[in-house]
Amino acid sequence: MSDQPVILYDTTLRDGTQGENITLSLADKLRVARMLDEYGFPFIEGGWPGSNPKDIEFFAAAKTIRWEQAKLAAFGSTRHKDQTAATDPNLRELIAAETPVVTIFGKSWLLHVTEVLGATPAQNLDMIAESVGFIVGHGREAVYDAEHFFDGYRADRDYALATLRAARDAGARSLVLCDTNGGTLTGQLVNILRDVRTSVEGDPGAPGVIWGIHTHNDAELAVANSIAAVQAGVRHVQATINGYGERCGNANMVSILANLALKTDNVLEPVGGGDLAALTDLSRSVAEIANINPNDYQPYVGRSAFAHKGGVHGAAVAKVQRSYQHVDPGAVGNAGRLVVSELGGKANTSIRARQLGLELDGVLDAKELSQLIKRLENEGQAFEGAEASFELLIRRNSPGYVAPFQIVDYTCLVEQRAGRELLAEATVKVQVDGEVLHTAADGNGPVNALDGALRKALRAFYPWLDNVHLVDYKVRILDGATATAARTRVVIDSQDGSRTWSTMGSDTNIIAASALALADSLEYAIWKSGSEVRRRDERHFTTSNGHGANGQEPTP
Repeated sequence: MSDQPVILYDTTLRDGTQGENITLSLADKLRVARMLDEYGFPFIEGGWPGSNPKDIEFFAAAKTIRWEQAKLAAFGSTRHKDQTAATDPNLRELIAAETPVVTIFGKSWLLHVTEVLGATPAQNLDMIAESVGFIVGHGREAVYDAEHFFDGYRADRDYALATLRAARDAGARSLVLCDTNGGTLTGQLVNILRDVRTSVEGDPGAPGVIWGIHTHNDAELAVANSIAAVQAGVRHVQATINGYGERCGNANMVSILANLALKTDNVLEPVGGGDLAALTDLSRSVAEIANINPNDYQPYVGRSAFAHKGGVHGAAVAKVQRSYQHVDPGAVGNAGRLVVSELGGKANTSIRARQLGLELDGVLDAKELSQLIKRLENEGQAFEGAEASFELLIRRNSPGYVAPFQIVDYTCLVEQRAGRELLAEATVKVQVDGEVLHTAADGNGPVNALDGALRKALRAFYPWLDNVHLVDYKVRILDGATATAARTRVVIDSQDGSRTWSTMGSDTNIIAASALALADSLEYAIWKSGSEVRRRDERHFTTSNGHGANGQEPTP
């Protein structure tokens, strides 16, 4: 096996943006490119300047940026069959981009040559050779992507190999085999790769090349195929951050990088690995820029990647962390987490409480609390996605805790009359320190009206609740077989500018479930504010731990 380092070639800005629902503005692309450069990737594919104005603008802007570690690559196709290389608009745009690297893709599969391009096999070989030669002739480093290579090899081995030789002989020094349809099994891919290397490298007098791999995830094998290719001698790996890409996505660069760095005993240490402990932050930052929710279940960097829900798992991890973790979560910038649920035991409950800064020893019996959670979840509640409600559950079962408010009663009315818009109104009675306030509010629906009325009532006692905003509202039907009588679970995500938290309520009535989740959200905000009760006369009261706001002694 070659002792050459593994070169990571990131194509998030081109192939990644072909994923459904992923759109990057010009500013977004430049921002991601800088992040990738700062992380240390040696190659960044910026886009296809011959395909759209945005990519032309990207490469124009890129000329003004000093790239510290990365070589920028422009991407495009071989010349049109009815053009020469010198007159082909696509190739001219690639040269105009002025990048040190140009990646050209060509057809390996005769199906595409004859049926898609409408060219003859001989014409396609000329298109590949002349296009690569044009790029090299202008002083650019040429990377050749052999599109649909594995499908083409299976259809006609000799012709697929001929396309590689055409690119190599024209000056391409990196030959990338692409599993464009993503359907090649790992064993097949390795066998084909070995035959290709033996055949092409064995040509008398042929120049050496760097072999590359570019896989898609349609068979859920993109990362596995990329790693297997590296183990078979490939030293140029193309992938996208978080596996973004067309259809089922591309190979996930995050997983590839982590696997190479942590699983190969440094034999295959990648070039461009950057600080591995910053990998989770990189993954989530790119997702944020792409306006895509991070995948909680993504290996290595997902929120659930090192989460333990089963009681046996939690108890073992509490004693020896590596007992149920294949790597140290901190190595990739992630963290282990114990999930509180009906499947967990007292270890999950007590350790998760400790992680949240709540000690159960001497306050609550961990076994009793675990049993309580199992009973509540059997009734439709779920704490694994609503940790703020879990914290409140512990507080409410701790000696001396006094709730900052109580909802005495509430009413929600919805009215729809011909010729008029829907009207929703809610009234709420709230009690704080023995004082009852009765308020009402309108809304665009019953939950919105209830939220408004509850906030209006509490605002007189806790004015800082104006900073709390609901950012997500999710409803799940737990037993759909009972139709409209089904038990409903509502989960609400809230934030106050510095914190984000989730609360939950469950009931056969969706309004009641929403009211429980809303009340939990506001109670949690009050508790975290550092003061249990703040009256309109600004008199301070003692919190449940005997101290006032910010841990200071209460002011009389």
